[in-house]
Amino acid sequence: MYFPTTAARQLANNPTLPNIPTEQTVALAPSPRKSLFCTLTRIAINVWSVRPSALLSVLTRTPISILNHGDNLDVWWSPDGNRIIVKTSDSFLVLISVDFNNDAAYASSPLPSNAQRNFLAGPGEALPFPSISLHFEGVVRVEGGLQSVSPRKQHMSFSTRDPPTIQSMPWPTVELDEDDDASIEQNIPLDYNTWLLNDLDFSWLVEPDVYVTEIIHAKVMDGELWITSDGRAYFVGLHEVDGVAEDSPDDHENDTEERQANIQQHWHGTCIHNFKTPKWVQKRRKVEPEDDEPALKYEEPRRATKMAVNTKFSLIAIGTEGGEIQFTNFPSEEGISPKSQQIDVPNPFNRKTGSVTALEWTSDGYVLAVGWEHGWGIFSVGGKCLASAIEVNDAVNEEKFQDIFMYGVRSLFWGPANFDLFVLAKSVPQRNDGQIFVIPFAKSATTGQHSPDNTRYAFLQMDDRALVYRGADQPDLSVINPESDVWQHIKIPQRYLALNWPIRYSSLSNDGRLIAVAGRRGLIHYSSTSGRWKIFAVEDQEQNFSVRGGLLWFHHVLVAAVEVSKSFQIRLYSRDMELTSQNILHREILPAPVVILSIVDNSLLAYTADNTLYHYLIVPTAESIKLHLCGSITFTGIVSAPGAVRMLSWMIPSIQKQIGDPINDLSVATVLMVVGGQLILLRPRKSASDEVKYDIQVLAERIEFCWIHLRGVGALENSLWAYDAQGMRVWLNALSIESPPVDDPDVKDVKESVKIPLDFYPLSVLMDKGIIIGIEHEAAVRTNLPFALFRHATSSYLFLQHILLYHLENKQISEAVTFASHYKNLVFFAHALEILLHTVVESDLAGASSGNQNTEETPNELLPTVIEFLDHFDVALDVVVGCARKTEPTRWRQLFNVVGNPKGLFETCLATNRLKTAGSYLLVLHNLEQLDENSNEAIRLLMSAVKGKDWQLCRELLRFLRSIDDTGQALRNALKHVDIGGMNVSVI
Repeated sequence: MYFPTTAARQLANNPTLPNIPTEQTVALAPSPRKSLFCTLTRIAINVWSVRPSALLSVLTRTPISILNHGDNLDVWWSPDGNRIIVKTSDSFLVLISVDFNNDAAYASSPLPSNAQRNFLAGPGEALPFPSISLHFEGVVRVEGGLQSVSPRKQHMSFSTRDPPTIQSMPWPTVELDEDDDASIEQNIPLDYNTWLLNDLDFSWLVEPDVYVTEIIHAKVMDGELWITSDGRAYFVGLHEVDGVAEDSPDDHENDTEERQANIQQHWHGTCIHNFKTPKWVQKRRKVEPEDDEPALKYEEPRRATKMAVNTKFSLIAIGTEGGEIQFTNFPSEEGISPKSQQIDVPNPFNRKTGSVTALEWTSDGYVLAVGWEHGWGIFSVGGKCLASAIEVNDAVNEEKFQDIFMYGVRSLFWGPANFDLFVLAKSVPQRNDGQIFVIPFAKSATTGQHSPDNTRYAFLQMDDRALVYRGADQPDLSVINPESDVWQHIKIPQRYLALNWPIRYSSLSNDGRLIAVAGRRGLIHYSSTSGRWKIFAVEDQEQNFSVRGGLLWFHHVLVAAVEVSKSFQIRLYSRDMELTSQNILHREILPAPVVILSIVDNSLLAYTADNTLYHYLIVPTAESIKLHLCGSITFTGIVSAPGAVRMLSWMIPSIQKQIGDPINDLSVATVLMVVGGQLILLRPRKSASDEVKYDIQVLAERIEFCWIHLRGVGALENSLWAYDAQGMRVWLNALSIESPPVDDPDVKDVKESVKIPLDFYPLSVLMDKGIIIGIEHEAAVRTNLPFALFRHATSSYLFLQHILLYHLENKQISEAVTFASHYKNLVFFAHALEILLHTVVESDLAGASSGNQNTEETPNELLPTVIEFLDHFDVALDVVVGCARKTEPTRWRQLFNVVGNPKGLFETCLATNRLKTAGSYLLVLHNLEQLDENSNEAIRLLMSAVKGKDWQLCRELLRFLRSIDDTGQALRNALKHVDIGGMNVSVI
C-alpha cells in the first residue's frame, strides 16, 4: 500500500541568517493545502514551501515579547491559511498574519541558453516560490492555563486548565460565506463563549474533575474529539437547547428574537476510549492530600495521548501513553461507542516504544503514520504494519548517524499526494542540527484509482516514476524467486512533473503495456512497446483542464474524467494520435464531477458526486469511438457519502450476457462497491412500477482493496477477492452469495469461501499462475553508513491449495480436478499439491492430539478424498513421498494407511521408470522397516539407474546403502550384483 523507499532527506532547519541564534525546533505544522509548512523554535516562526523544500519567511519575536509572553510551545494554521496561531509558555496566543505577495520570493538572473539544459527543474519545482510576509497581528491573554487550540473558519476554540473550560473567540475580522458548511462550527455564535466543565452540564464525562488537553476538529465531521486530562477520549457535539420557560401563548407569540436570544448551547459527548481506574486512585481523589504528604504518581499506560480522524473510512485512531494504537469507528447516533480494535505493533526485540507522540492519516485514508518517543511506524487502515522502526540497533555509530528520527519522533505530517512524510525528530543530546526529515514513499496505484486493471498487476507509483511488476510475463520460476529483477521502472517526463507535480492518478491497461498518469493539470501516457511518452505539445491545452475522477484504458483508447472551467466531462483520447485538444475522440458532458470510473467488458460505469451511476456502452465506429448512454440510476438513500466510494464494479447474470440487450444491463446487474471500507453488494429488485430498487448487503468490514475476477480459470470465474489486513478473503461465484436472514439483524458479515493468511502486503493476483504477489518493507542500518536505507522486496504466495481444499472439504472432487487441470503444466504444480496434502495431514493430527473427538472422523473422510483427488494426476506418487519426507516419521503410518503400502508404490515407480521417485520411497521403506534384509529393492533400483545412466542417482543410492549398514556389507552386496562401470567406489 505505502512503503518507504531509498533514504530520507534532511532539511537544514536552522536558517543561516544574521543575528539568529541556533535553536531547536519544537513544533511542526502544515498549512491546510499542504503546500506550505511552518516550524517553530523557542523565539522564531519559520514558513517553508513543501516542494521544493525551501525557507520562505522568518519572523523572530523580540526579547521583550519573550519576556512578557513566554517561549513558543506549539503552532497551528487557520483553515484559510492566512493566519498562524502560536501558543506560548505563559498562556498567551500570538496571532500572526500570513500575507501572500505577487513578487517572487527568490529571484535570480536568467541563465544563458547553453546552460539552461543543465539546470532542469525537478518535480514540482517549475512554479516560482510564493513570496510570503509574516506580521504580528496581536496577542491574546488566556486566563486559567491554556491547554489546546483548535482554529476554525469563523472562530477559534481553546481549552483551559484552571478553571477547566472550553472557550470560543471570533477572529478579529470574520467574513461570512454563503456556502459555509452546516457543522458544529455554525452552532457557535460569533461571540466570546465559555463553558465550564461541571457535573451538571457535562454529566457524560466519566471522571468529573478533568480538563480538556487536546481538541481535534475535522471539517466534514459533525462533531469534534476531546482528550481529557484523565486520558479518556470523547466524541462531542454542540446542540442548541431552548432555555425559555413555557408561558401562555399570548405572552410571546411573536417574540421570536427574544426566544432565539435565550437559546443555549450544550455539549453532548460519548466516551470512545475508556478504561477502569484503580480503586486506590478513585479513593485518593475524594481525600485532599496534606501539603507535607507527597501524592503517589499514577501512571496509566492506557491513557490517550493523541488522536487522528479518518473521515474516508469513518475511523478514529487513538494512541496511548503505553505506545498502543487502537482503531474505533464513529459512535452511532444513539451515542453507542463501538468496540475498539487493538493494533498489533511488531516489536521483535521488545524495545520500549514510549508513548505515542504523533498520529496522522493520509489524505486518501488508507494509511496511518505513527510517531513514538522511541520510533515511528506506518499502518494500514485495517491494522497491517507496513513499516516500523523502534530505535536502531546497537551497532550504529551514534556520533556519525544522521537519521535521528529513527530514535523517536515529536511530530509529523504527510505531504501533497502522500509521497513524502515530513518528520520532526525528537531532540538528541548534543545534536542541534537536522531535526526535520522527509521520508519518500512508494504507494500502490489503487490508492489513487481503484480500477480492475490497476489490481490485475502489481503497480506502484513513486514521486517521479511508475513501477510495474513484469514477473507475470516471465517463466514460472522467476515469479517465485524473490531475487528476480521483475520490476520495470518507468520514469515520468521531467517537463511534465516540474509543472504538474504531484501525480494524483495512475492507470494501467488490461495487458499492462499502456500507462497513463495525471498530475495537478493535464495528463500524459506511455507505451512499453515503443518506450515513449506522449505529452501535450501545447502547454496551454495541458493547463486548461485537470483530471478528476480517474483514467481508464479501453484497448488503445484512454478514458479520462476531467474538469474544465467548472464543467465536467468524460473524454476519449487515442494512444495512436498526438495529445491535442483537436484529437479528442469524444466528449460526454456530466452535471456533476466524477467520483470513480470503471470499465467492465465494453461498458463504462461513471459514478458522480450527485450520487448517480451512469452506464455507457463504448461503441467503436468506422472512423472513431464514442460513448452511448444506456441509462442512469440514483443511489440516494443507499450511499450517504458519494465521496467515500473507493471501488465500483458489477456482475451481469449469465442469461443476460448470452441473450440480453446490453442496454438493459443496469436493471439486472449486481453492483459491487467499497464504501468507507465496507464491501457491499447492491442487488437489483424491480417494484410494481418497474422502477429498479436495490437491496444492500454488507459482505465485509475494513476492506482495504478488492477486485472481482469476471472471466478466467474454472471456479474462479466471478470470484470476489478482498484484503482486510489479516488475509485474503475469497468468495467463489459472488453472484450466488445468499442474502442474510431478514429476521437476524446481527448478521453483518458474509462468510467467505476461502481465507488465505498472508505475511506480506498483497498487490495483485496472477490468476493464470495461481500466485499472489506482494511486497515487504525492509530497512537497513549499517555501521558504515550515516543514514538508513529503505527498500521493498517482492514476495509471492501460492493460493491453489486453498481453493482445492475448499472443494475437497465440500466433496467436490470433480470441481477440484477441473480447477487443478488449468494449472497442471506449471513448474510448481506438484509443490502446490504437496502443500495441500501436508496441510490435511498436519491438521488431522493436530486435531487428534488436542483430544477433539470430532477430528478422529476427519482423517477418515478428508484424507481419502484428497488422495482420490491426487490419483487424477501423474505427479501423485511424487506428491505423496514429498509430503512424507517433510512430515514426522511417526505420522507416516496414518498417511500410508490411506494411500497404500509404500512397497507397492515403490514397485509402481520402478515399473514406470520413475527412478528418482522410487529412490525417495526407499527412505520411507527403511524408516518403516519394510526393506528386504539383502536390500533387494535398493539393488534393483541401482541396476535400473545404471542402465539409464543416471549417475547422480547411483551416487545417492550408494550413499544410502552405506548409511544403513555401518559395516559396509550392504554396499558390497550391491556392488556384486551391479556393474557400475568406471565409477570410483571405495568401501571403508
